[in-house]
Amino acid sequence: MNDDRVQRRARQRAGAKLGFYIHLTVYLLVNSLLLAINLQTSPERLWFFWSLCGWGVGIVCHGLSVFVGPGIMQRMTERELENEREKK
Repeated sequence: MNDDRVQRRARQRAGAKLGFYIHLTVYLLVNSLLLAINLQTSPERLWFFWSLCGWGVGIVCHGLSVFVGPGIMQRMTERELENEREKK
């Protein structure tokens, strides 16, 4: 791979990680605010939990796509390249 392509891929990966960290920060801030509102207005009924769980599923999926997905894709690509080389 040439240097430009390596640098472009590195910038993409860094951007994906930054995007995840921003998403996680917003998730924590908003859900903290919702918890505070919930406890102030109706502490007997904890409704903030639903947004915490629903959005949490999105956070987990986002994290998996950023931190686990590229590794799986890399291994699959290497396996396919190996198969192609064996065919020749």
